[in-house]
Amino acid sequence: MQNIVIDKPYKFVPPNDNALWPKLFAPILRPMLRRQYGLEKIEFEGLERLRASAQAGNGILLAPNHCRPCDPMVMGLLNGQIDGKLYIMASWHLFMQGWFQAWLLPRLGAFSVYREGMDTASLKEAVAILRDARGPLIVFPEGIVTRANEQLQRLNDGVSFMARSAARQGEKNGRKVVIHPVALRYTYGGDIRATANDVLEGIETRLTWPDKSSASLKERIFAVGEALMAMKEIQILKAPQTGTLQERQQRLIDAILSPLEAEWKVAKREGDVPNRVRALRSAILPDMAEGSVDENERARRWKQLADLYLAQQLALYPPDYVTSRPTKERILETLERFEEDLTDVEGKHPPLAARVRIGPAIAVPAEKGGSPDPLTGTLREALEAMIADMSRDVPLAPGTGWGA
Repeated sequence: MQNIVIDKPYKFVPPNDNALWPKLFAPILRPMLRRQYGLEKIEFEGLERLRASAQAGNGILLAPNHCRPCDPMVMGLLNGQIDGKLYIMASWHLFMQGWFQAWLLPRLGAFSVYREGMDTASLKEAVAILRDARGPLIVFPEGIVTRANEQLQRLNDGVSFMARSAARQGEKNGRKVVIHPVALRYTYGGDIRATANDVLEGIETRLTWPDKSSASLKERIFAVGEALMAMKEIQILKAPQTGTLQERQQRLIDAILSPLEAEWKVAKREGDVPNRVRALRSAILPDMAEGSVDENERARRWKQLADLYLAQQLALYPPDYVTSRPTKERILETLERFEEDLTDVEGKHPPLAARVRIGPAIAVPAEKGGSPDPLTGTLREALEAMIADMSRDVPLAPGTGWGA
């Protein structure tokens, strides 16, 4: 399990408003992206839309899809493209990964949000940034890294809630709030067969399998996916299961979450695994953070938190994601998720290129929204249309066994 859950009392980390810090770090951001993530090229589209909103004095919320861990750094490059300072809402665990990162993030405009509970301080900060138009605020409405560039997870209504709250407060001073959907689209420029072979060889060796290099990529990817699923089924359900991959995936997720929801008296939210996981974490963590449980109980709860992490990871494998459209990017994303789930280490597979498209502004109404909020639906439709348009001409990967 990656270190995304912290069993310590939460303390809000505010942003630093000094615009000098992003300018100082701007020259090293692209080299960092190249070195750490293999991202060789980044292009921005629609900057004039963002500049027009800023010149109009609007509060600006930028809402990107979140398909790769490097997305926040890619969005951070906007600091060199617009006047003023960017702000970004970031998970608290990122501020707990060493003193340098804890020192740097606020200076680059990041402020913390506690995903395992109601964080009123973070919400107030976000609303104030939008209300006062201090600078564009970046919030990832999916809330998690999906590893699926062409498919959105559920969008959180919290984005619409904070935008509407800021619009109501800004209305008194004649200030409007807008949301710009932002589509992030990555393309892979390398030889997918060679890269996939390297990744699969590492996984197959880890599984102690004989050499399978003579099989097609399709056969090898299916075999690894089947093996990983069966391993988790044996771990949780004591035996491999039958049925379609989607049926087995849902059965395994429910086998993890349903008993915990019963124990912790958390209502089940059908079809919404990230929020089911979030609600359970919110029930399990408070006593741990306060230090009011003994070591045996703490160990038991850490096991439950690891199971929650597994359930969330399982939910992030979209059914038929590769088979429905076997592009180089979808193949690479699937392999990277295999790597990450087996080793907790994110692989680097250059060369990648990123396109960042800023969509037309969506005016935010001042009145309260419903449940679900129609503003969230409007944002989702805009993001899906932009991602589909940017993905339309991406070719299928040849020579992989999928018939391309």
